[in-house]
Amino acid sequence: MDIAENAALVVVDVQQGFEDAGFWGPRNNPGADDNIAALIDAWQSTGRPVVFVRHDSVGPRSPLRTGQAGNDFKEYVERRRGRTAGGAELLVTKTVNSAFYGTPDLDAWLRAAGVTQLVVAGIQTNMCVETTARMGGNLGYDVVVAYDATYTFDLEGPFGWRRSAEEVAQASAVSLHGGGFARVVTTKEVVDAAR
Repeated sequence: MDIAENAALVVVDVQQGFEDAGFWGPRNNPGADDNIAALIDAWQSTGRPVVFVRHDSVGPRSPLRTGQAGNDFKEYVERRRGRTAGGAELLVTKTVNSAFYGTPDLDAWLRAAGVTQLVVAGIQTNMCVETTARMGGNLGYDVVVAYDATYTFDLEGPFGWRRSAEEVAQASAVSLHGGGFARVVTTKEVVDAAR
């Protein structure tokens, strides 16, 4: 796998509110946070651009709503913000699933920097990570999703169908990869290629 010298890492919604198991329910991939941290470290050490995305929920009960502690980035992400070599770092805030519908305009920032490849990681695999990856693919970016640097939660859908977090995450990965929106790989593959 090739990782471009200016590939942007898009870190989606790694916020404290996702630690509220009472709200979200069971999750998968307990190693995701370590993998997200490893990706940020690899990007910052090589001077590649990093985009931190924060979901400012407008839902009145959401742990991610503005003004609540859950809206803040997890401590390991906050500690790494502002440390990207050359200042190639962006904070995008959004109220919907896609980071491309946030402020400031992510697509405009990436194009101005000549970025054509994105590596996407964060929370939730099947929600904001998948939506951002799909939209990136639609906009013509070469999108890579570091699957084990994402996680999600159990989910109930129509007809009483219920799927575990792992089943939901796998379905998301199959859809992204099999549908040609993104290449779904491991964190190790990405970090090794970025060196």
